[in-house]
Amino acid sequence: MKTVNPSRHPVSDEIAAALGRFVLGGTGPTHSALTNVFERAGYGDAAPYHPNDISRQMNKLERVRLTIQAAINSPARARELIDAILAEYRVFGFFNTMNDPEEERQRLENYQIAKRAFMRSGWQLTEAGEVFPTGVTSIVATEGRPAINEQLDRLRRGLDDPALMLGTAKEMLESTAKHVYEAFSVPYRQNTSFNELWHHARDRLKLLPDQVEMGRNGAEELREILQSSWSIAKMTNKLRNNEGTGHGRTLPTAISPSVALFVVREACNVVQLVLETLDNQMGR
Repeated sequence: MKTVNPSRHPVSDEIAAALGRFVLGGTGPTHSALTNVFERAGYGDAAPYHPNDISRQMNKLERVRLTIQAAINSPARARELIDAILAEYRVFGFFNTMNDPEEERQRLENYQIAKRAFMRSGWQLTEAGEVFPTGVTSIVATEGRPAINEQLDRLRRGLDDPALMLGTAKEMLESTAKHVYEAFSVPYRQNTSFNELWHHARDRLKLLPDQVEMGRNGAEELREILQSSWSIAKMTNKLRNNEGTGHGRTLPTAISPSVALFVVREACNVVQLVLETLDNQMGR
């Protein structure tokens, strides 16, 4: 079986088996609905349905497993396939709470098995039945942070566009710094530079390296870590200027999707640090 990059393609033999469990016994979306999903994603030949030929008929579990396994060998549209399967599962109600205790127990078991399968491939299956790369879903950016939420959602869905990913990561970092200003009711100019925004935001949160007292244990290491967090933000901004969307750039980016995803994950960690520090200082 061909090995695929787990950060780009949410398919594996374990994922195939896990998503097949949902339709065990024939429950779930109809064969016709599954056929439409498989064909739209370009995998219609992997497990076709033959309702008038008993000798060639397959059950839903077999069809889901075989089709996902086909996507392992030809992963170009694997994300599209998985998203479409999960969309059908959501519509059917596989991710809704069941009234019957036994049905709810089985539903949760199926979800947990699928969640672990995706996690081992570098992806996260949410309780709502959506799948995103691990590390791009963990930011606590909810109430009062609509701009960050919007950019985070764009990142989750832009894995095949490195320029968009880099541009959006920079925008999310800038929105985060501005959110700190607004939380402290500090005005800023519309033309305030990225570096200036981030310096004063970190100063407010006491995240500047020189704000760490050198007498404490691990102070030198902590200063290095805080400096690294700023380097990530600064270099993400520079990458956006050179390789991301914006500034009238017209040439294709030289950054691969894998590298862009790595940058995005690191930027998300920085945003998470800032937002959690802000919440702690605000007593939230």
